[in-house]
Amino acid sequence: MSKDRNQYQPDTNAVRMQTPKTDQMEHSVPMFLTSSFCFDNAEEMRATFADETDFNIYSRFSNPNVDEFVQKMCALEGGEAGYATASGMSAIFASFMALLKAGDHLLSARSIFGSTHTVITKFLPKWGIETSYFDMTDPAGIAAMIKPNTRMIFVETPSNPGLEIIDLELLAGIANKHNIILNVDNCFATPVLQRPIEYGAHLVTHSATKWIDGQGRVLGGVVVGKAELIKEIHTFCRSTGPAMSPFNAWVLSKSLETLYVRMERHSASALKLAERLQSNPHLLSVKYPLLTSHPQYNIAKKQMSGGGGIVCFELKGGLQQGVRFLDALQLLSLTANLGDSRSIASHPASTTHAKLSEEERAIAGITPGLIRISVGLENIKDIVEDIEQALEKSK
Repeated sequence: MSKDRNQYQPDTNAVRMQTPKTDQMEHSVPMFLTSSFCFDNAEEMRATFADETDFNIYSRFSNPNVDEFVQKMCALEGGEAGYATASGMSAIFASFMALLKAGDHLLSARSIFGSTHTVITKFLPKWGIETSYFDMTDPAGIAAMIKPNTRMIFVETPSNPGLEIIDLELLAGIANKHNIILNVDNCFATPVLQRPIEYGAHLVTHSATKWIDGQGRVLGGVVVGKAELIKEIHTFCRSTGPAMSPFNAWVLSKSLETLYVRMERHSASALKLAERLQSNPHLLSVKYPLLTSHPQYNIAKKQMSGGGGIVCFELKGGLQQGVRFLDALQLLSLTANLGDSRSIASHPASTTHAKLSEEERAIAGITPGLIRISVGLENIKDIVEDIEQALEKSK
């Protein structure tokens, strides 16, 4: 990685950034499947443990494959530093626990992933961390919710699964005015379609399991952002152990080489699907960031270069039609994942968010008939036909 990454465009960095070659002069980076690393002498070992060098010690701390993946993600997101973890949820949890303490207040969007909601409501209170939820569709009310002990604002945009969008520049202005960390989950957009740091975010988190891997193979998470914040996250993770596997890092780094091409296809197909479904008689509504009917369409156009691969729609028949719809699908997969090369359908009310109370689902924007489609890389004609025949059968 002898070239300064600023000399190249992000999509070039995604392809060309690599760990320095070994003496074997390999073209593709090898896997460093080792638990620990050796030193030439006792002094070198002492200096490394004293943080006087940046040599590798132990793969729970750092590993060449993991470091390569992190450096690529920093280049793509525009972050000063980063840290990769075993899953997206461990990345989010680490960003909370490393930077929040007893007595602090977290201000979170109410439309968030179900597991994140569980962490915030069930576990953070055990450590004395207070939380309030704000409505992403009412950004004018956010500033009034800030307290003297508010330490962080957390948001997903677009949100999972309701595709709510918030103006990141406005949110960063509020955070900076009150000296608060803005932590943005950028999983749905990826750095291809949205770069929150450019709009003032201090941290960006990802479930790399989703679009970054893109083929449903491995788990992974990553946090990038300001170096002083990442240092605290690194310290927390180094001792608590949510380390990314070197094998997973190798897979994810290779996946980044095709991320820009894949997201262009996912977004183009998703927009075609959303436009087609708008006239379907079995649906109450269709939601996609780049449909003009989306409530935050103008914000999406401002801060996103594409709408992403997720399309949501509301069935007229509610919960029971949602179950019938899933059973009627012939091509699309029924699985808990998203961001795969294969299209996926899910019914959050009966699956991913079923353990939440009805009130909690309402807070997260989960209605009984909500269907989330993760649009894959198949021919869009086949995707549309399968969804339309399932809608007809499930009416």
